[in-house]
Amino acid sequence: MMRRNSYIALALLMIISLSPPALAADNQPRKIVSGWIPYYSTKTVMPFIKKLPTLPTPAANSPVTCEANEYSAEDMALLNSSYLFTNKDLMKEVMPFWYSLKTPTLIRDDYSTANPSWPIANTICLMRKSGLKLIPTITDGTDKLVLSGYLAKPEVRTTIVKTIVDLVNKYSFDGIDLDFEGFAFVDGNTTWPRTAPNWVLFVKELSVALRAQQKLLSISAPYAFNPAEKQKGYYVYSWAQIASSIDRLRIMTYDYSVAKPGPIGPISWTEKTLQYAISIMPASKVFIGLPGYGRDWITSVAGTCPATAPPGLKAGAKAATFRMNYAAAKAAIDQAVPVFDVKSSEATYSYQQTFNGLTAKGAATACTVNRTVWYQNDRSYLERMNLVAKYRLGGAALWTLGMEDVAATTAMRNVALAIAPDTVLSTLTVEQVNSKGTFYGGVFTLKSTLTLKDKSPVAGIPVSLEIKRANENSWTPIAELISGADGSVSVPITIGANASFRFSTQGTWERAESLSNEGKVVLLSRIVLERPTSVKSGKEFIVKGTLLPVLAGQVVVLQKFVSGKWQNIGTATTTGANGEFQVSLIEAKKGVIKLRVQITTKDEQVLTPEFAVVVR
Repeated sequence: MMRRNSYIALALLMIISLSPPALAADNQPRKIVSGWIPYYSTKTVMPFIKKLPTLPTPAANSPVTCEANEYSAEDMALLNSSYLFTNKDLMKEVMPFWYSLKTPTLIRDDYSTANPSWPIANTICLMRKSGLKLIPTITDGTDKLVLSGYLAKPEVRTTIVKTIVDLVNKYSFDGIDLDFEGFAFVDGNTTWPRTAPNWVLFVKELSVALRAQQKLLSISAPYAFNPAEKQKGYYVYSWAQIASSIDRLRIMTYDYSVAKPGPIGPISWTEKTLQYAISIMPASKVFIGLPGYGRDWITSVAGTCPATAPPGLKAGAKAATFRMNYAAAKAAIDQAVPVFDVKSSEATYSYQQTFNGLTAKGAATACTVNRTVWYQNDRSYLERMNLVAKYRLGGAALWTLGMEDVAATTAMRNVALAIAPDTVLSTLTVEQVNSKGTFYGGVFTLKSTLTLKDKSPVAGIPVSLEIKRANENSWTPIAELISGADGSVSVPITIGANASFRFSTQGTWERAESLSNEGKVVLLSRIVLERPTSVKSGKEFIVKGTLLPVLAGQVVVLQKFVSGKWQNIGTATTTGANGEFQVSLIEAKKGVIKLRVQITTKDEQVLTPEFAVVVR
């Protein structure tokens, strides 16, 4: 983010929050934390990344797939001790801050440039091990007014939409997060009336393309207020107009004070923009931004500083930044005692630095530098997470994950536990005639029962049936159901190939989302026959048939029951292009014979039921 680049050097100093205490299985917190993982701080949330084996690089234009057995138990132990994994009970998604739009057809990959020794595909696989959704962020990497010019042209908007969707599909991301800050901080507010309508069209078009593939659209934007009020905020992002097209709105409720000393994001200001957001869209879409950094401003300088003093010591200089988890150590170094400003809900203190030495000409000199510090601490986080509970928001978005201290993480977890939703238990059973699978064209039934932990049924909620075919890596919804009074759903299914199934429910404020166990259904081949019921002795007769599903070149034999055993008779043949075949037989002896057809494929041996033919 344009106003976030100043934190790159800061990120190199980040430390990892301590692991949270183990939680009881029946006391899981609400997943209300998300945040950005910049390309320069991947090792902050996964510090052991260089110690893990490098995975094969996918072929060009191939989606990234992550197999279950890529890492050893020792590798997983390292991963499980990292920030991303120890805090995954609080999170359901993260935003890798990796991409920048440069042209309609080019999205620059900043991750690969910053991490040449660890391929992006490998990092994606590691992150997926945590079970979190990946919704990467794309920033505006163009010059002033360039992107707004692109969006003014319908054909260029279409191209940008395709470029973004192609990126999402390339890595099988769960969606995309747009952080186009140029409109707000570079283009100038006189351009907003022209930009806003084209921005709305672009978001709607991108939304249609992403939702067609069950992908999420997230928008990160600075604050806005009700247009009816005198202070409108950054109205160029047109929240009300895009509300129905987006799945997440992450409000950057920080950087309130930049040029002058003051709170990073006062709580009343924060709450005001939240109130506007939830008045125009479901609260579940809205995320409050939490800063993991503080600022240190110079308020005045008395005297003349020596040549050996740090450069830039003057009132009004750009504030220095520091991470929250360094704040306590910094205050000790500054010999200051922070106080909590109740009105802004932030910590602050002032201190002095004295520099003695010589001027460039060798004269003795000294200066006193007065400084003021503001940052958010664990109480700040607690009070803002209470806003998540108060307004039933989607959650919080941290810039950036890993900068908060242990106490702040504990504060977030305590709120998440206090507002934890009911756990929904879901089971899947497959009812089919054959224990080995389902015959081609046959119908089997999938059933699920949804209950709370006390075994009471969860009635009247939407339940989605999802499928993952043998050649696919992702799940696709195929049916929407409503649970009955006993918490059950049931649906008949016919398939054309092997597939796995599961039932899912979306989370609400009252109930957690749920996934049933997976049920794999094997498709068994079957043979459709055309055969006579009686024939003349000594005359050739023909048995015709078709193998379903269609497989060409499979060996077909006719078998006869002789002396208590099945024996191959006649000449073997193979199935044709449409799975068809025919075999012939001459039976000299009158009576009743028992026959069947056997086809051997690479996966199974297919037999028809035995049938009788009268030879007269």
